[in-house]
Amino acid sequence: MAELNDALKRGPLLPANGRAGTMPFKGNRAMLNFSILDGLALAWFVGAWLAYSAAIEKTAKGNDGLNALMNNYRDEWMERLLAREMRMVDAQVTAALQNGTAFFASASLIAIGGTLTLLRSTDQIITLMTVLPFGGAQTAALWEAKMLGLAVIFAYAFFKFAWSYRLYNYVAIMVGAAPPIAEKDTPAARAYAHRTSRICADAGRHFNRGQRALFFALGYLGWFLGPIPLAITTSAVVVVMWRRQFASDSRKAFSSAPKG
Repeated sequence: MAELNDALKRGPLLPANGRAGTMPFKGNRAMLNFSILDGLALAWFVGAWLAYSAAIEKTAKGNDGLNALMNNYRDEWMERLLAREMRMVDAQVTAALQNGTAFFASASLIAIGGTLTLLRSTDQIITLMTVLPFGGAQTAALWEAKMLGLAVIFAYAFFKFAWSYRLYNYVAIMVGAAPPIAEKDTPAARAYAHRTSRICADAGRHFNRGQRALFFALGYLGWFLGPIPLAITTSAVVVVMWRRQFASDSRKAFSSAPKG
């Protein structure tokens, strides 16, 4: 504790070789000091995100995942909606989907604000990182670049959640304008139900992308400890998400046969 207090009183120090020393840190603020290892770890992070997204949304394997299986139930939901005369339950389900999406959109905005606020305390944070045994020393420019990258991830998540919320608004309108029960077997009514389920599925897809961004933001935090932790945390996030899609108890519930 005394060592940390002394370091904070002296101010942030960073030598030219990137280790704790006696060179004033402010003179190196403009130096990014982006190493090859940082570049490789960042490329692994971006590549893992893109590859996972493509595997879930564009491949045959993804069609067997939990997200894709739920789309079938959206179709069934809209078909059953046509057979119900009282549709308050459908309105309540739609409102619940909107509320959950709004919560994550608000959380993303708060995360963006918190990330940008930390940029005002760069020198103090860098000093603290040089004292911690696992923190390591780095330039302020690199630290700020990492923080801006994290803010970009949260901004991407916000836009995805905001658009998903808007799409669920459209679903709510279409639920209210659904054909009456007397027309439920007509081709026009079935086409209407299919269009509504497609918009609902699109809203769910954008929600999943926003949530995926939050998960990868957790993996991105490893970069603040160094490139190797970034590669490790990114891999851990991919493994956890992949397991939830294809090997979790929720996924197994779709494969288990009912007991007679």
